[in-house]
Amino acid sequence: MKKSVFLILSLLLAAGCNNNKLQYDAAGTFEATEILISSEASGVIRQFNIEEGQVVKAGTQVGVIDTTQLYLQKLQLLGTRRSLQVSRPDVDKQITATREEIARLRTEKARIENLIRGDAATGQQLDEVNAHLRMAEGRLSAQINLLQSTVGSLEEQSSTVDIQVAQIEDKLAKCRIVNPVTGTVLKKYAEVYEVSSPARPLYRIADLETVYLRAYITSDHLTKVQSGRQVKVYADYGDRERREYGGRIVWISDRAEFTPKTIQTRNERAHLVYAVKIAVPNDGCLKIGMYGEVAFDQ
Repeated sequence: MKKSVFLILSLLLAAGCNNNKLQYDAAGTFEATEILISSEASGVIRQFNIEEGQVVKAGTQVGVIDTTQLYLQKLQLLGTRRSLQVSRPDVDKQITATREEIARLRTEKARIENLIRGDAATGQQLDEVNAHLRMAEGRLSAQINLLQSTVGSLEEQSSTVDIQVAQIEDKLAKCRIVNPVTGTVLKKYAEVYEVSSPARPLYRIADLETVYLRAYITSDHLTKVQSGRQVKVYADYGDRERREYGGRIVWISDRAEFTPKTIQTRNERAHLVYAVKIAVPNDGCLKIGMYGEVAFDQ
């Protein structure tokens, strides 16, 4: 009886060991596309509403950097632009008097020409009128040129101010910390009331809905690996606990490299391996840096 019980227990133990032993073709660690979000402006951080582990959608404003000085600069530039607009001369009004004088002289010239035909005026009188008319027309041309030059200069200055206003508005927009991608906050590097500067890291974020297993294969597995192929991925949770996931090969290195020291492949005698990336939908349990295995034969 004792021998029978011992035999049954031995078989059960052997079966359990066989179930825990998984056959895999490559192994590696899970990773995600991490993005380091940095500040684009200088100033005191007035708001910063994110926490590590928080899921933040793309386009969400998560913070604000102080904008007081930039806003005052914008008000000053807007005042300068209004001043330039007021200083712009009205060309038509400025030359109205000269045009009226030219019209009067032309009328006088026509009258004297009629009188000359009737022997009631002299050529000297006509010459005087023509001289005054030429002077008035020259004065009008000079006035127009001067006024157009003034208008052009003011328009150029106004255009420069408009560009400066646009630059300030761009800086004001960059004072709003807007999350660019949907993902989970992995690390927070700044707090409210701290002074920020351009390129200072604020937080790190990654999309964890899909993680990637970076594994290494030997050349004898290349025939089994094609981009887009579905494979089985096993995540190692420790204490002999493994969970199976469906994965899809999204990238295969076209260059061999020496086996990384932290990675073991099935053929440990191989010196050169190829890196592959396998996209795995995350159920919330897969973490960055977790160990995983992949089987190409399904």
